[in-house]
Amino acid sequence: MSSQIELLVYRSRVMKLTCQEINRHNNQQSCWVAIHGAVYDVTEFLDSHPGGATVILRCAGKDATEDFDSVHSRELLSEALPETALQGYIDPAEWDKQKDQPDTINEKQPKPDDDSPPPLQSLINLNDFERVAHQSLRDTTWAYYSSGADDEISKRNNALAYQKISLRPRILRKIPAVNTTTAILGYSTSLPVYISPVGLAKLAHPEGECALAAAAGKEGLVQVLANGSSMTIEQVMRSRTSPNQRIFQQLYVNKDIRKSIETVRRAERAGASAIWITVDSPVVGKREMDERLNLTVMATDHTGEGKGVAKIMASSISPFIDWEILTWLRKLTDLPVVIKGIQCVEDAVLAYQHGVQGIVLSNHGGRSQDTAQSPLLTLLEIRKFAPHLIESKMQIFIDGGIRRGTDVLKAIALGATAVGLGRPFLFSLSEYGENGVRRMIEILRHEIETNMVFLGATSLEELRPEMVNTSRLEKYLIASVKL
Repeated sequence: MSSQIELLVYRSRVMKLTCQEINRHNNQQSCWVAIHGAVYDVTEFLDSHPGGATVILRCAGKDATEDFDSVHSRELLSEALPETALQGYIDPAEWDKQKDQPDTINEKQPKPDDDSPPPLQSLINLNDFERVAHQSLRDTTWAYYSSGADDEISKRNNALAYQKISLRPRILRKIPAVNTTTAILGYSTSLPVYISPVGLAKLAHPEGECALAAAAGKEGLVQVLANGSSMTIEQVMRSRTSPNQRIFQQLYVNKDIRKSIETVRRAERAGASAIWITVDSPVVGKREMDERLNLTVMATDHTGEGKGVAKIMASSISPFIDWEILTWLRKLTDLPVVIKGIQCVEDAVLAYQHGVQGIVLSNHGGRSQDTAQSPLLTLLEIRKFAPHLIESKMQIFIDGGIRRGTDVLKAIALGATAVGLGRPFLFSLSEYGENGVRRMIEILRHEIETNMVFLGATSLEELRPEMVNTSRLEKYLIASVKL
């Protein structure tokens, strides 16, 4: 009872504040921020902020509403801050009188005189969405979403690998209809396509991952929710639009293992159907576009270190894990486990031996180690040196560089269960929200169905290796592998 009385007394002291009063708390020793008119003392929270202190410090003594809303849901405030952090209130209109100079780094790129995006039906392939997003997203957001590591060779090669494989169409096959359904970890999906874990989707659209979930449910797809999601898993689960819709939870192992335990426990409570542990980025890759347009707005007291969004997001990931992490995860949860980030056949075999339910062949979209081989080449390694994996119960997924229905069919013909797309979903979300995502899926669905007819396949099970010519890519396979 005494604590309740103390809280009531504290609340009675909360007062209306001025811009000048808030401005005085603009450093690491005393950091206040205003969010939706409420003013919080976040000094004690700085060191525990998952994105690092610098992100908050650049808003110290200012209105942080826009920065907060671009990444987080409003519910997060009550979870992250104690009630005693609330210092008072300010009329948001007061900030209009003291606006700083425009942040040129975060200004949107110039648009044509007509600011409205192109009509959604005028976009006819996935690359169209990328062009629209490039024009509409803030420079820092574009750099974070689109950048690859170093010279971006791996990022380009991910897509080029699919172009090196040719299709071998069959004629005079009577195809009245095609069936594109499959099962991912036992759960039905209308296409062999899933939403890869993409973080900070709210930077693209205010509804962020919730809009992705709504579209996925209506189109019958599975979504893997990023460990760094803008929206909480509870919000995403409430945004589902189909009773049988499945959400999988991505997991990065945190330097503070207790946080990873809570991520898994929270995913279980919310109703997630699997854990996808990502292991291909023990350290963050050197994403130079992101770094050039990094968070150069330093802390007011210049104690912060300017970092790109990628480095800030990855700062909490533990580089000190090995295969035993799967044993730890197995003791923690009974949910199916998929290991994401397999980049060679040797590790694919080890993953199989450790009993995971699935693997994702991925080089992190070319965002980690540049010149790492394309995931499609890793799939060919598996076919050549460990074909038993393709016939096993362990499912094989692949992502990186997939932009066409023909890319999807090539991966399936070579033994993949389904493919993941990340950037295209963010790009389709950027100007159009849920409707843009559904339009993108519609385009991909049409391309898959059309090209299945060309190949003479009525179902995904009929896609076979002999339907593709891999000779131009196979020459890059190494001569021998020690398994």
